[in-house]
This record gives sequence, C-alpha cells and structure tokens, in this order.
Amino acid sequence: MQANNRFSQQTKSFWACVRVIGEAVGYTVRGKDTIRVPTLKEMHDAYAALNLSTAALGGVATPSLLAVELHAYFEYRADILNNYVRERLMDVAAAKALFKKLKTQYRPTCPIPMNKQKGDKKAEAYFTGIINTLIQANIANASCDYDPRNLTSITSNDSPLRTLSRRVDGAFPSAIDPVAIWEIKEYYYTTTFGSRVADGVYETLLDGMELQELFEHEGRKVLHYLMIDSHRTWWKSGRSYLCRIIDMLHMGYVDEVLFGREVEERLPEIALGWLAKQKHRRPD
Repeated sequence: MQANNRFSQQTKSFWACVRVIGEAVGYTVRGKDTIRVPTLKEMHDAYAALNLSTAALGGVATPSLLAVELHAYFEYRADILNNYVRERLMDVAAAKALFKKLKTQYRPTCPIPMNKQKGDKKAEAYFTGIINTLIQANIANASCDYDPRNLTSITSNDSPLRTLSRRVDGAFPSAIDPVAIWEIKEYYYTTTFGSRVADGVYETLLDGMELQELFEHEGRKVLHYLMIDSHRTWWKSGRSYLCRIIDMLHMGYVDEVLFGREVEERLPEIALGWLAKQKHRRPD
C-alpha cells in the first residue's frame, strides 16, 4: 500500500504528536483484536499526563484543526490495518501454497534462499521466494541483485556520494546506484514480538532517513520498499509496530509497504515501473 495523500504532507511536529499520543494512550485495545483510535479526551489526557500544553488541541468539545487531523489520521490508520492489512497477512501454510503456485507458473531461475529453521521447519524462505519470483517474472532479462553482499552506494562522477549504513535485502538493478531497494521481514516461526523483529522496523526507518537526506540535499531519488509477512507475528503480537510502520510510510521514509499476499497484487506493476525509471534515468 502507498501513503494516503491527505496525511503524507504533514509536518514533523504532526508526527511528533502522533507518537506522543500513541505511546501514552496505546495502540491496541486490551482484550480485543483491533487497533485503537484515541478519542479527543484521551488525546488531552495524554498531553496533561506529560505536562504538555493542550492549547494546540483546542477544547474537547471544540477541537482545533490539529486535533481534528490527528483524530482523522488515527481513524484512518485503524481502518486500514483492521480492514486491509489484517486480511492480507499470511501464515506459513498460505505463504507456502502461494510460493508453490508461483514457482510452478513462472519456473524462476533467481535465487530462492532457505529459511534459518532446522529439522521439519527447514524449507525455502517462502515470502522471499514469492518476492524474487515475481520480480524476475516482470523485469525479464534485466539485472537485479536479489541478495546484495555490499552496502548500498549512490555515486557521482564515479565516486561515492552517499553510502547507506547497512545492507538491504534486494536492489534493482544493483546496490550501486539503485533505482530501488527493499527490505523483507518474514517471521512465520517467531512466537513473540522480540527485539530482533522490532529492530527490523527501526532498521528500515534508518534506511529511509538516509535516503530522505540524500534526496533533500543531492536530488537523488532511490525508491524504498518494505515487505512484511506473518499474521501471527505482526497481527497477534506486533500490532503496535504495524501502527509505527503506517506512520513511517506517511512520514515519507518508505515509498510503499507490501503486506503479505499484497506482493502478488502490487509487485508486477512496481517492477515494471522500475524498468521504466531505469530506461529514463539520466547518467551522473
């Protein structure tokens, strides 16, 4: 999914408010399988509890434009997660079935890595396999690095202009001067939302901040994608982090987030877009 234009142009102070309220009020409803929408009173109470002035929010009965926009965003975020994202997240059986279907359909020759499990659970990394297969099927014979082993670098006049802090999971056409990079987070066998999974969210945030700085100061745009799956991990254990991911998308730190089976719906069009951008990209 892409950002909603209504909220993608908000200021950094708006997102500071979103984070403060989310942390104070909470992201989920205790005992319910749903995302929380803070009320205007809860927003006021959150500010008061932190000794922050509520003047910018207006009154509970007479909310300011900021308060109205915040509430509208919380409603949008809850709706998109409850009614769009939740139904697209797969479990391991669904991911395996989709991978097998696409493998039979496209007969990929791209790398299909194995997961990191042992014994009966050891198998192909289904979600990564789905992604790699769909990309290869739509870029034809174009180059693509499905497993970059070096840091992403953007160059100018054959010299490094920026180099990202960490390796990514994929780059088109390569990790040097890419049109697009992506991160894949598939956690089918994770039983809790641990620090490793949470770190994955913040790693994507770091990449996004570095790419935003690159664009703002050098005018170089690299498309940035996050693709995640596992209904149990993300929905049952990590709904608060799904909220943070939607926030990150609207803050402009990632161009698009693909949730579970959404990769089958969107990746073909996205990959064709990469080809078009590569064809028309000016040399530096």
